[in-house]
Amino acid sequence: MIDPSTTKYLIRAKIGTEGIVEKPDVVGAIFGQTEGLLGEELDLRDLQKSGRLGRIEVEIDAKKGKVEGYVIIPSSLDQVETAILAAALETIDRVGPCKAKIEIENIEDVRITKRARIIERARQLLAKMIEDAKSTTVDITESVKTVVQTEEIITYGKDKLPAGPNIDNSDSVIIVEGRRDVLNLLAAGIKNAIAVEGTSVPQTVIELSKNKHATAFVDGDRGGELILKELLQVCEIDFIARAPRGEEVEELSPKQIMKCLRNKIPVQQYLEMYGLTGVPNVEEQKSQSFPHEREPKPEPNPPAFSQQSEQQNPASPPSQQENPKPLMQKDEPQEQKTAQNQSVQPVEGFGKYKQMYMQIAGTSKARFVNQKDIIVKEIPVRDIIEVLRNPPQGLKAVIFDGIISQRVLDLSEANGVKIVIGTKMGNVTKVPHGMSIYTRNDLD
Repeated sequence: MIDPSTTKYLIRAKIGTEGIVEKPDVVGAIFGQTEGLLGEELDLRDLQKSGRLGRIEVEIDAKKGKVEGYVIIPSSLDQVETAILAAALETIDRVGPCKAKIEIENIEDVRITKRARIIERARQLLAKMIEDAKSTTVDITESVKTVVQTEEIITYGKDKLPAGPNIDNSDSVIIVEGRRDVLNLLAAGIKNAIAVEGTSVPQTVIELSKNKHATAFVDGDRGGELILKELLQVCEIDFIARAPRGEEVEELSPKQIMKCLRNKIPVQQYLEMYGLTGVPNVEEQKSQSFPHEREPKPEPNPPAFSQQSEQQNPASPPSQQENPKPLMQKDEPQEQKTAQNQSVQPVEGFGKYKQMYMQIAGTSKARFVNQKDIIVKEIPVRDIIEVLRNPPQGLKAVIFDGIISQRVLDLSEANGVKIVIGTKMGNVTKVPHGMSIYTRNDLD
């Protein structure tokens, strides 16, 4: 065994012999063939007796009539003496009756190895100390915070839902998924949140959404999408906020919560971004609950097209006005399948654009028309923003089966578009000068 109290260096040598030998033969050869070679000061026996040289360790293995292995000698001599002693080992050419060769592989400074081990272990111990101290502080903070949160959270309504204490006093409400979400929002100072506690939306939440400005704040996973769809179907949601992808509201820090709520978007814009034309029974309810928010601002110069189309088609069957899909199937069905480089037959006024819209009504598609009234591109509505950022040359009109938002109008104006036709008006605060805007109601 290596004595750690005396070892400063380890001489590691590789040995090979032409015949079978054993460990005592190797040790004897080392002592015998170095005796008197280095003088009395470096005599191996004297060095071992004085403790300046450790026990010689031999590890050998015999294979096919030959022996190979290692010789390890601990040394507490200085660097020069240790190097001389190591070089002397390479002079050994026989072990017992066999030819042998010893080659020094390296001289390891044990102190450097110990220092590296000490540094690594000290780093691990320090990291554990810091982690333990941090967790203790966090535990104390969380414990105090949990007590405060538990005292503030209330049960609201006949469904006894977890909610913040200001749910009645605030003119807005934040709808989240569960109790832990409400607690996390309370920790961030938000006290007007209420939880649906499941995928089935309680009647209490439905009634609140009718009387207050409602923001749906859901997780960034599949479960959040399902709950959001349910909320959009049965509640009157005004804004939508979502946690970052793959994260849950209950795990967000106060800073992340405030950022998500600042980045909330109107429900119309959300529906447009994901290529949705609307949610059944929700848009109509919203327009009744908040008419001052839902009704688009009047256009500066209302186009004469809506009146002309009504006068030109007084005998149109009611079925064609209420349901655009039969009209789409009846009039030129081939035009729905391919839109590239299609020419539109001239029709007096804006009738040709009405025809284009009716052909894509209910399909969630968008068409781009150039100055020659030729459809140059047809895409899904969800890609309309991306295409408007890098549009085809010479655009004149954008016709799409979706909600007209401020963002669509701004990008269209920047690209010289003069006509925008969509399903309905979204939250538009500024109508670009010189642009004609039409909705489905104008076309009927």
